Amino acid sequence: MVNSLETGVEVKKVDSQGRLILPADWRESEVGESKELYLIKRKGYLKIIPKRRIDLTENFDKADLGVETIGSWKEFEKKFHEATK
Repeated sequence: MVNSLETGVEVKKVDSQGRLILPADWRESEVGESKELYLIKRKGYLKIIPKRRIDLTENFDKADLGVETIGSWKEFEKKFHEATK
């Protein structure tokens, strides 16, 4: 377990097969058990982002639509579109 993640710039060498070693503290704190990363290729650089499982149900009950229940979807859409104008 890593207590603090040191941030900054590190110079790394790429081996003859194109591999590089990711910093251990970053791997432990950011990559975790999945060991999967997104590699985003752009002209002049690579961006490495840890792949994480997202809980889509986390925010289901947090949206406040300003109504108790939706009895008529058509009526709700009408009021919603009027309020956003």
